[in-house]
Amino acid sequence: MASQQTCRSEEEMTQVSWTHDSSFSSDTAQEQDFRWHYRLRKAMRPTVKRGMDMVGAAGLLLVLAPALLLLAVCVAADGGPVFFSHRRVGRGGREFGCLKFRSMRVDAAEALRELLERDPEARAEWNERRKLRADPRVTRIGRILRATSLDELPQLINVVRGEMSLVGPRPVLREELDQYYVPAGAAEDYMSVRPGLTGAWQVSGRSDTSFAQRIALDVAYVQFPSLRKDLAILACTGAVVVRRRGAY
Repeated sequence: MASQQTCRSEEEMTQVSWTHDSSFSSDTAQEQDFRWHYRLRKAMRPTVKRGMDMVGAAGLLLVLAPALLLLAVCVAADGGPVFFSHRRVGRGGREFGCLKFRSMRVDAAEALRELLERDPEARAEWNERRKLRADPRVTRIGRILRATSLDELPQLINVVRGEMSLVGPRPVLREELDQYYVPAGAAEDYMSVRPGLTGAWQVSGRSDTSFAQRIALDVAYVQFPSLRKDLAILACTGAVVVRRRGAY
């Protein structure tokens, strides 16, 4: 119950911006002091956030090393490479290789093209969500990895490299940025920060959300940054993974 309340609060926080307290208007010195501290916190936020990313990601990689090795062995036993690196757009529009444990067949791209050509329902679902609930390309071990979000763990390496953050917008393909974010006027917001291992969309429905909803959540996150909000999202992520809401 407590975690659900926290997650509901997090979803509400993405809609709320900082507002000026009118009580300071009558006291110039107090107002100036408040503004100075606010600007200082704002200037330090990226540095503090990056420090949290480095400590958190490096610590998790050390603690989870045995589990990561076991998962790598399981993926390798299914045939094909262990890791899958897909080009995603990062901060400043720079592309990087977003790492995951491979959860699909080696010929996934060709299989998807053939499926969308012959199945109009699958094509409509893909166009709306860029996901398929019953994706025939996913391997047996891949279904377990996706249901538990364990396939995302290699992105901790991306965080250490500085390509991603623990919390941020969902990393997107260049074509997704051009097709969805640019028309919505959200591309600059997206490219102003590092994409995240988790984020507002992951704790708000994950794959059950439409792309338009994901964009709205990403924009709200970027425009109203808060380290407290980052901590709330991280806390909610564990609960969402356990419930497996929107995971496929």
